[in-house]
Amino acid sequence: MKYTTEIIINAPRAEVIEKMDSVENLKHWQHGLLEAKPLSGEVGKEGSTMRLKYKFGKRDMEMIETVLKNNLPEEFHATYDTKGVHNIQKNFFEELPKGKTKWISHSEFQFSSLALKVMGFLMPGAFKKQSKKYMEDFKNFVEQGKSVAEQ
Repeated sequence: MKYTTEIIINAPRAEVIEKMDSVENLKHWQHGLLEAKPLSGEVGKEGSTMRLKYKFGKRDMEMIETVLKNNLPEEFHATYDTKGVHNIQKNFFEELPKGKTKWISHSEFQFSSLALKVMGFLMPGAFKKQSKKYMEDFKNFVEQGKSVAEQ
C-alpha cells in the first residue's frame, strides 16, 4: 500500500528541520510515544537504528526505525519495522515563499501476514488518516508550541 500526504507549515524550513531533527521533540508531536531509545550508530545518521515504544489505549506497539537517508534540510528517509509491518517513509521539505515549508511524505506499507494484507486493503484510509494526524500535530507543535504530550 502506497500513498502521499503533505502539509504546509507556517514556519521557515530551518525552524521546521530544527524541531523535526530532535529526538527530544518526538513526544510533542507523536501521540502515544513512550520511549525513543537509540540502538546503534549516531542518532539520525544513515544506518542508525532507534527503538520507538508507543501506547495506543490498551495496545502497546514497538518499532525499530532505521535511517536510510539523511539529507536534511531537503529530505529524510527511514524504515519502521514492527510485527508483520515494514513501513518505508520518504520525507521531503520544500521552502516556500513567505517563510513557509511544505512537508511531503511518501509512505509505503508492506505486510507479511494475510490478515494484515487484508486490513491494509480494506482500511487504507486509516493508515493515511494516522499519517496526516502526525503531520497536523507536528504543524501545531511548530506553529503554536502545542504538545500532544500534555494531553
